[in-house]
Amino acid sequence: MKRITVYCSSSTSLDPKFFSAATELGRVMVTRGIELVYGGGSLGLMGEIARTVKKAGGRVHGIITKRLLALEQGFEGCDELVVVDTMSERKRLMAQYGDAFIALPGGLGTFEEFFEVLVQRQVGEHRKPIGLVNLGGYYDPLITLIDHGIEHRFIKPAVHDLLHVHEKPEDVLDGVLTATPFDIDPDRFLPMGKG
Repeated sequence: MKRITVYCSSSTSLDPKFFSAATELGRVMVTRGIELVYGGGSLGLMGEIARTVKKAGGRVHGIITKRLLALEQGFEGCDELVVVDTMSERKRLMAQYGDAFIALPGGLGTFEEFFEVLVQRQVGEHRKPIGLVNLGGYYDPLITLIDHGIEHRFIKPAVHDLLHVHEKPEDVLDGVLTATPFDIDPDRFLPMGKG
């Protein structure tokens, strides 16, 4: 595995523990020889992980829209900063560049990116592992929402087999790095499947 796409927030008004998680993930990625693919910004957790990776000697690939480039102050330390026109193009390239996906705590954009790659994995469009850094139970409501969908039979329980959810960033990274790729069995993973 060469690159991991990390989804995270550009918010600057977060509890320091979230910045610490971004720092830890970036540091451990570099020690494992993994390059960072992310949203290209210099603010919030985006900036924190990008600066950490660069400072530790790793490579950073940023992908950002023209509109967000000014708002999020694109990170000038990127080894590669790709500027695109639309969010759809940004998400497509971020998914294409990465060999796995990890979501740090984030907001609506992070939720959208996470669910998009999860659905793509569920329907077999890719075989890349997906991780959630559930720091302080941040993603507990999201997991509860998935379980609610399972309870009402909108989602198959096997969807949990597609996720590596842990409190510590290093444990999430270990999960995606050691994951064995497998093809999707529609009966196990798709709502219209048998069972």
